[in-house]
Amino acid sequence: MDQNQDPAGTSPDNGEQEPIVIRDKRRVNDVDGAPRTPDETPDSPEGSAAPEGSAAEDAAVLSEGELGEIDRLTKELAERTGDLQRVNAEYANYRKRTDRERESLIAMGQSSLLGNLLHVLDDIDRADEHGDLTGGFKNVADALRKALTDVGLEEFGAEGDEFDPQIHQAVSQLPSPDVTSEVLAAVMRKGYRQGERVLREAMVAVKVPE
Repeated sequence: MDQNQDPAGTSPDNGEQEPIVIRDKRRVNDVDGAPRTPDETPDSPEGSAAPEGSAAEDAAVLSEGELGEIDRLTKELAERTGDLQRVNAEYANYRKRTDRERESLIAMGQSSLLGNLLHVLDDIDRADEHGDLTGGFKNVADALRKALTDVGLEEFGAEGDEFDPQIHQAVSQLPSPDVTSEVLAAVMRKGYRQGERVLREAMVAVKVPE
């Protein structure tokens, strides 16, 4: 033995020991003795990962199932939306029909009431012609006329108006060289209407061309 060599394996120059490296170069597996592949590591004795194909197939199956559920929910939503739209349309039509019927009933009720008051207006007009419409009676008559006018009552039929057989009731005809068409010569009783509804025709005398 050389006297200058350190038995512990240290270099005489720096006094530090070199690290010992152990490399496992065996070609077989420690567990079952099967040949070791390059991908195997000592920490994974089985030496292979789970196949990627099965995970992809599972993902594809899951996606198809989700798409099918989305399609089903979309169809149900469309059906429910259609049902709701039909119900809304039916309700809107019902409301319009009900409003028209209510307005018609109100107009009929008003027309009936106004028709019963026309004789009172005739009496007021006769009293006014004779000069009896004075004092408190005149105030009451004026208030009644205003109230009836506010609900749409309108009188028609005045001397000189064109004769209309739809709203005028002719009780006499007077030939005259002064007219070229039939006009009202005199009004014996006024006519009344509410909007387009004629409550009473006017009783008139008519001038006709000779």
